[in-house]
Amino acid sequence: MPPEELQQLVRRRLWELARTVEEASRRSRWVIPADTLALMARKGGRSFISEGLAQFLARAIDVPENRVRRAAGLPPVGDERESITTRPHLRIIGGDGA
Repeated sequence: MPPEELQQLVRRRLWELARTVEEASRRSRWVIPADTLALMARKGGRSFISEGLAQFLARAIDVPENRVRRAAGLPPVGDERESITTRPHLRIIGGDGA
């Protein structure tokens, strides 16, 4: 796993969400300071997180906790949402509207 995978994830999600590091810090309930998030998202730097911070970082960047854990090289946690199956719920309507 590349060491910069966590930085890429944080940087990309902040950009996709158009979220500042201050907003992300607020979403993490201020557990992860804005300065720390800024360092994590900076190119060329190295960062790591502990298992206890993974859920707060995931909340800050709106991704599942296991995605953060995978990027950080941490072991996954059980997630009850993994058993949910989804299918397209589309109905095809013929040309006559039937």
